[in-house]
Formats: sequence, structure tokens, C-alpha cells
Amino acid sequence: MDGHIGRISGPARVAETDEGIGLEELALAARNHGLPLEAMRDDVTPPGLHYVLTHYDIPAAAEGWELSVHGLVRTALTLGIDALRSFPAVTRRVTMECAGNGRARLSPRPVSQPWLVEAVGTADWTGVPLRVLLAEAEPAADAVEAVFTGADHGIERGVEQDYRRSLPLPVAIGDDPEVLVAYEMNGSPLPPQHGHPLRLVVPGWYGMAHVKWLRDIDLTATPFEGFQQAVAYRYRQSADEPGEAVTRIAPRALMIPPGFPDFMSRARVLRPGRVLLEGRAWSGRAPVTAVEVSTDDGRSWRAAELDPPDGHDWAWRRWRTSWNAAPGRYVLSVRAGDAEGHVQPLAQPWNRGGFGNNAVQRIPVLCLPPD
Repeated sequence: MDGHIGRISGPARVAETDEGIGLEELALAARNHGLPLEAMRDDVTPPGLHYVLTHYDIPAAAEGWELSVHGLVRTALTLGIDALRSFPAVTRRVTMECAGNGRARLSPRPVSQPWLVEAVGTADWTGVPLRVLLAEAEPAADAVEAVFTGADHGIERGVEQDYRRSLPLPVAIGDDPEVLVAYEMNGSPLPPQHGHPLRLVVPGWYGMAHVKWLRDIDLTATPFEGFQQAVAYRYRQSADEPGEAVTRIAPRALMIPPGFPDFMSRARVLRPGRVLLEGRAWSGRAPVTAVEVSTDDGRSWRAAELDPPDGHDWAWRRWRTSWNAAPGRYVLSVRAGDAEGHVQPLAQPWNRGGFGNNAVQRIPVLCLPPD
């Protein structure tokens, strides 16, 4: 769910602004926020700085919250929070990114949350491995998917519904990545905007898969065809094609903007001399193996130093390099590549939803003359 604001249609459709954006969309966008890029200096993002995207309203977490596991299982389960905490706890550091990160740089821009590059964050999530719960329930031989339902509720294209997504059963019961039913973020109970009291955490997948306010898991014999699965979150060039499902996170590196801002020119301002360039890189498809930096708007590239793996296979990694800045104007860029050969593109690949757009970051810089 941390990935998409749907257009409201049907009886609940609201008037649009001159820019074609519904007032309801504007209201939803106002409660969402991205990561200040300087917060990437921290390995773990505080909950208040981690990006947030809510699809519908934030539901109230009533006392006695229960999670149901049912459908094609031998033993249906109904588990309260205390029962979930009785299982051995597992903590995983996971970088979570919105599927629409980078959408605002597309032309024409898809109508949804207008992220630039800030829809990301990394947290330590604690909970029960989903595979442990499903082992307790014992999936039937003909089960092919697990369908997850959150408590958030709204209207999509005139149809009233809960937020609902599915995962193929091999992903749901796998251990790489190990999907969590999480109840803590950075050692404390989940904040309301991050899914209190329960959410799904699917390492390596874009945020729409990490169903918040989780209350129901249903094992089915057929693929789920609900709105958030079969209609939303598809890579499409036109409205009439079925499109490919949005799943794993494409590689991305981001730079902490150096220097200080000039709000008139939108450039970063530096003093001449040695400048530390640093940031984070991640991929949900394969481990990041290289990060490169350009100071001439992508015409040439040089390798940056990438921190060695630290055991957090699904979390971002720090990179750094130094640059001897001389007076003048520059455009800084950074790109990541992973072990499967995926490298960030220089130009945005367009699609109707604005999903998976991981083109390289571009930071205009003005280096001042010496004092």
C-alpha cells in the first residue's frame, strides 16, 4: 500500500482542479510525506522520517485486534497480538520504496502521488515469519496464493472495497526473502501511519505489497484478481493492455545533496575544494555490486566506494567518494548496478502509472569562486 493513490470514481468522484487532479487526491497527498535525503546518513530511518503513503484513511486499531488465517488450509487460525508475540520474534532490516518513486519526473506525469526520489526508508521490522504462521495452518495442496486484506477501506472506480493484495504461495512461504507479519518498527510498536498493529513486510518488493493494518490472510486455489492486483500496479503503456505486474524493486542509488540550497536557482551551492559525495544504494532484484558517480551530467562516470555487505541483505548500503570541486556549474548524478546486471537508466522509461521509474538522480550544483 505504500505505493499508489488511486483515482476515485463513481458516486464518490470529486471535482477536479484545473490541473486534472481530484481534490480527494490532493487531500490524500497532503497526509503523505517522503524521506529528507539527508536522513540517509543513518542506517535506520526514524519512523517520523520514513516515507509514508496511505491509500485510504488510516483505520482505528480497536482493542482485541485479530488476524485470521483461513481458506485452503487444514487448520484455520485466529490470532491476537499476544498470540503472535508468543512466536519467536524475528527482526529484519528492510529498505522499503514506493512503486511510484520518481513519478513526478515523467512527462506527461501520471496523476497520483507526485514523488521525486524521496519515497523510501529503511527500518528494523520485528514480527513473525509468515511461513511460520502458514506452517501452523498447513496449506492445502491446491493452494496457489495468499491474499492479504488490510483494514483500510475506500472506493475504487465506484466499487467499495478493502485494500487487498496477494503473493504467490512460494513467495509467502519462502525464506529468501522471508516475509514478516510485523508488529514493531525500530523496536517499538508500529505507528498508526505504518500499519499499527500489524503489517506485512515483503523484502525486495515495492511498497504496495507491504499490506498495512493486516487483519486477514486467505489461501486460494486461483490467482487473486482484485483491483489492487489486476488493475492497479501494472506496467502499461496504454489503458487497454493487461500489463505486467509491479513486483520487485529496481536498483537505485541516491546522493545526499551536498553543500547548501539556493531556493531561487534550485541549485546546491558549494565552496571550492574537496567535497564528500555520499548516499545509499539498494535493489530488490539482486545485491548491489557497483555505484558510479558523474559530475558532468552523465557524460562520464567513475566508481564510488561501496560499503561491504553487513548481513542486511534487503537493506540499502552506504556509498561514498570525494570530488575536488572547482568554480563553475555542474550536474551531479549517481547510478547503481546489481548482481543480475540491472543498471539504472539515464532517462525515465514512461508508463501510465509512473511505476518503477529508477532513472538516475540529477543534482544541479553551483561552486562559488574563492573568497
